[in-house]
Amino acid sequence: MFIWIGLIILLLISLILIGISTYVGWQLTHPKRKVLDDSPLNYGMHFEEISFRSRSKDVLIRGWFLKSPHRSDVPMTVIMAHGYSGTRLEKGLPALALAQSLVEAGYHVVMFDFRNSGQSEGHMTTVGYLEKQDVLGAIDWVKEHVPGKISLLGFSMGGSTAILAAADEKAVVGIIADSAFSQLSPYLRDNLPVWSNLPRFPFTPLILFILPRLIGINPRKVDSLASVDRVYPRPILFIHSKADTAIPWSNSYVMWAKHQDVFELWATDEGGHVGSYYMQPEAYRERVLAFLSKC
Repeated sequence: MFIWIGLIILLLISLILIGISTYVGWQLTHPKRKVLDDSPLNYGMHFEEISFRSRSKDVLIRGWFLKSPHRSDVPMTVIMAHGYSGTRLEKGLPALALAQSLVEAGYHVVMFDFRNSGQSEGHMTTVGYLEKQDVLGAIDWVKEHVPGKISLLGFSMGGSTAILAAADEKAVVGIIADSAFSQLSPYLRDNLPVWSNLPRFPFTPLILFILPRLIGINPRKVDSLASVDRVYPRPILFIHSKADTAIPWSNSYVMWAKHQDVFELWATDEGGHVGSYYMQPEAYRERVLAFLSKC
């Protein structure tokens, strides 16, 4: 009898752990949308509301086109890609302040919301797996509407996703990846408690077993470390704070180390996750503009 009671208790505990893991995994891929509570007008920039289909055609993506009024001998559009559960504003920087610097330097800028973020369609966030198609859709829009070269500037998830997209799109001449992860599957295995707020054991292995089957994605295919080989010899500037506890700076280091002849790495000493601009805005702008001028 005691054996049966023990088995029932064990079964109940297992069901509870599976239920918590499923719930948290679902919440992580369905984060609450954040509202757009800022505008380029507040930074003295005129803008055009734009919308386009993700290259996969399954969702409508919405964003802004900021056309630079300053003439450039080599026109270039910089497409900005925000981080997980955020919006085109990337409030931690803020992205609009950086966009203002780019526009003043003669670069056009596209800012957009990933699927399931801001004003874009979609009901699920896949941390790069499907978001790559959104970046490719933005590239398609620029190729159709704006002459000149195309560069990508991504933050956190957006940085990793920019690398994935550029590997599939030769029109991209350069990438700036701020606080990007190198490979989603091992990153989640090592760092999921940062996002789940649950103990590593037993929840991390449970979530990573349940979630791909629940939402139908394969995290192993979100592999920026492998994708940099297909971006090369095009340049990438990696920016990462050594104080980043959400995505360790070693993620950028291993990607930079694969092609040091054309890749650049700026490792800052403080600022935390996507915090280098906030701590050193002038140095950040100088690094970004110098890199873009070489693309």
